[in-house]
Amino acid sequence: MGETIIEACGLGHLYGERRALDKVSFGVPRGEIFGLLGPNGGGKTTLFRILATLIRAGEGRARIDGHDVSDEPHAVRQRLGVAFQSPSLDGLLTVRENLQHHARLQGLGRADTLHRVAELLEAFDLGERAEARVATLSGGLARRVDLARALLHRPAVLLLDEPTTGLDPGARRELWRHLDALRTRDGSTVLVSTHLMEDAERCDRLLLLDRGQVVALDTPENLRHDVGGDVIVVHGGDPQVLADDILRTLGETAAVVDGTCRIRRQRGHEFVPVLFEALPGRIEAISVGRPTLEDVFLQRTGRHLLEERSADE
Repeated sequence: MGETIIEACGLGHLYGERRALDKVSFGVPRGEIFGLLGPNGGGKTTLFRILATLIRAGEGRARIDGHDVSDEPHAVRQRLGVAFQSPSLDGLLTVRENLQHHARLQGLGRADTLHRVAELLEAFDLGERAEARVATLSGGLARRVDLARALLHRPAVLLLDEPTTGLDPGARRELWRHLDALRTRDGSTVLVSTHLMEDAERCDRLLLLDRGQVVALDTPENLRHDVGGDVIVVHGGDPQVLADDILRTLGETAAVVDGTCRIRRQRGHEFVPVLFEALPGRIEAISVGRPTLEDVFLQRTGRHLLEERSADE
């Protein structure tokens, strides 16, 4: 970890009268994998667009590698690699042709293009598919090509928007293996915008956003530790009815998440027999574990991480 390479100070943004970002501030040191975690509509996309120089912030300032994203967008773009949620590739071109075309757009010379394309094909295990049309690739392979495309000009910062959405578990693990290698080999700084806890757990630090505001900023481990206690997950019938009955009979508040009831309590294993006795025949399955990032978000906001909002970010 080195000096701060991404800085945001008091970022705010409005869409009409709706505030999408509200005084968001943070810093990312060089070489860190940093995550933006929040529900759809929480502000992640707006923040991502500002950092990618796609829109100007209504308030506050942001700098990448010492350059202001609003006042010096060209200098910032030279230092950025961006991979959006949907790969920005030409399906009719081969893998090699896509990379060569984007290298030219980035201003690389012929010799550097040939060298860099060969280097990235090897780094992302794409050599055997170099002459295949992108339209014939799986989602995981297309994502690897898109990531290679974003790295052609050796950017200081890589911005990834929902990078594993739509990928199967194996492809997700493979993508994160490549990101870890980038950080280890090149000292790359990676910022990941996601609503998936699996991706968030792999980040060095997380910024939790909700309704455009920062609700937490720390490592995944520290965030989970702050919740404290155990989490009891109860399956059985209508989860809302079950939660109401748990509150009525035992005085314990249960949150309904993904069709289950979740109860946060110290020494949770000791409470399991009490639940079975209070709700005879109604519990289909029960488990006790440590808090997740979903529990962190619920504790900090009173809302679920996967809760949807109707408005766009």
